[in-house]
Amino acid sequence: MSIFDKIKIIYEDKDLLVIDKPAGLIVHPDGKPQKGKKPEKTLVDWIVKKYPQTKKVGEPIVFEDGSEIAKPGVVHRLDRETSGVLVIVKNQKTFLNLKEQFKKHTVRKCYRAFLYGELSDERGVITRPIGRSNKDFRMWSAHSSARGTLRDAITEYRMLGFKDGFSFVEARPRTGRTHQIRVHFKALNHPVVADPLYAPQSEKRMLGFKRLALHSKSIEFNLPGGKRITVEAPYPADFKNAIKKLGMKEV
Repeated sequence: MSIFDKIKIIYEDKDLLVIDKPAGLIVHPDGKPQKGKKPEKTLVDWIVKKYPQTKKVGEPIVFEDGSEIAKPGVVHRLDRETSGVLVIVKNQKTFLNLKEQFKKHTVRKCYRAFLYGELSDERGVITRPIGRSNKDFRMWSAHSSARGTLRDAITEYRMLGFKDGFSFVEARPRTGRTHQIRVHFKALNHPVVADPLYAPQSEKRMLGFKRLALHSKSIEFNLPGGKRITVEAPYPADFKNAIKKLGMKEV
């Protein structure tokens, strides 16, 4: 089975669609193609094949040498190993509309995650700015040692359960920084389970996870006509198994 066969459409109209992205699928190329290396399949490939009218929709990534990576239909993204809801737009007018909603922080995103250890507070708001890590160019940091421009980042969270050394949490990022949820919980010394970047020494298959234990559960935004909707993605099998293993509720 191709990873494209695992993509589920959970909402669609003439202007956009919302999919349930499977873990393991990268949204768009994250760098210039290397000579002699076969290009990796991305969500963008699926979008263009299924919706060819999106080919010129959106904004490309432009490198210093003038080369570009197209991101047709993409208005926001999820990390490769994060599963769940993702919005794809079909035309430029809708792209600009959603882009403005993200810019004004009126889009509401809700995630579920398993963390190592027990958080000290059942509810909280993490407000640590995020910059580049001084250890690894792939990483970001919410510590004082972060380098480069520090960008404001806000993440609300609440505990949904705790057992056997693991916290099950809901996280609502008010801002959209790269790796924000992962970085913020790492800063609290409770990184996301099986995170290869921010918890590399941890057991990779803890709770049965073979990937980052982070799921984009729902997204709330305005359709181009003004109607506000909420679209939710069901828990994938690994989340269901972890919840059952710990005797928690699927909330």
